Amino acid sequence: MNMTVKELTLDLLVRYGFQVLGALAILAVGFIAAKWLGGLVDRRFQKQQMEPPMRHLFVRVIKLLIVVMAGVVALDKFGFSIAPLVAGIGVAGLGVGFAMQGVLGNLMAGLTIIFTKPFRVGEYIEINEEKGDVSMITLSSTILVHPDHSRVIIPNRKIVGEILHNFGTMRQLHLAVHVPHHADLNQALEACRQIVDANIRVLKDPTPSLGIGAVEAGGIKLTVEPWVRVVDVVPAEAEIYQGLVEAFRARRIGVPVTAHEVRMLEAAARG
Repeated sequence: MNMTVKELTLDLLVRYGFQVLGALAILAVGFIAAKWLGGLVDRRFQKQQMEPPMRHLFVRVIKLLIVVMAGVVALDKFGFSIAPLVAGIGVAGLGVGFAMQGVLGNLMAGLTIIFTKPFRVGEYIEINEEKGDVSMITLSSTILVHPDHSRVIIPNRKIVGEILHNFGTMRQLHLAVHVPHHADLNQALEACRQIVDANIRVLKDPTPSLGIGAVEAGGIKLTVEPWVRVVDVVPAEAEIYQGLVEAFRARRIGVPVTAHEVRMLEAAARG
């Protein structure tokens, strides 16, 4: 009995030994190639400043594809026919593709956004009547955050191919105050400039824009349009308005008061 087992083992080693060694060698080469190519791609993506989650996902997918290809080749060493396996995978992939058109569309759009970089995390964008700060970009969707900390999740296929307004990492505030027609405009504009220059949230470059926006029946409109970082939009607007109110009060610069004329008609006249 022992001789039979030894002979059987020897026969298997002679018949399949080289095939097993060849398959193991192919798998080993596949793992080494996956690690090397994954590292190469990872360094390339780092130079392109791709977001870490996306970069790690792409590297893992590339490694997985190389290992799968090595496994398929290794199976061929044992006599498995690769053609039916590849055909089956293709048919299955076609069926899955039809069933997941929306998901695949989002994935392809996500890849387009990642590689073309029409916007980045931290920038302020407007698209499809939605606007907000970009907080996250995934393969399937882009997440915008509003000042009230609510989130808008936009499928990537709704972004690619649409008109996109990218404000970048800074925005221009569009503030306005009104003064009476008889007010000293130079003094009012100087007060506006001092308040804007004193605010630490206001950027020095680009230069803030100040001037007369309109001459209206009730008074003169002054526009105050400084540039601030996206994250400072809400607090900067409140701080500048407060500073303008206090500066105008200190300089006794009044604000126009809307006048209403009321006429009282005699009862007899109405009769």
